Amino acid sequence: MALLPTSAVHAASFSGGNYGAYAREGQYPTVSGCAGTFRQVGATRTFEGMALKYYYSDACGSFARIENARTNCAAVLERSNSGTGRADGWVSETVDSGLTYAYTKIGNNLDGRVSRAILACDGHALVNTGWY
Repeated sequence: MALLPTSAVHAASFSGGNYGAYAREGQYPTVSGCAGTFRQVGATRTFEGMALKYYYSDACGSFARIENARTNCAAVLERSNSGTGRADGWVSETVDSGLTYAYTKIGNNLDGRVSRAILACDGHALVNTGWY
């Protein structure tokens, strides 16, 4: 089962903090060397029929994916450098018109860093995963 459709078109992602400071950040999970290495970690979180999933790769880091989501919703991945759950960097990806899903670019939560996934709609965080 393919996690990421190769024909997907996504809106430009947004990032903040020091996101992009580590290897693989700013690349989609389909990038060579990472594709096929991710596994879902933790349970799928839901809110009003929308689903939030968190994926991790021992080699590449993590990404967030939302499904059955509406326009004005976004998949958000927060990263903490210290591993204490204080977000130092983040990346988000909005749901494109005509689609019901979105997934973020990779966040590097290797070497003691942690990250978590968030489902946000209309600027409000609705549900999140734990820090991994």
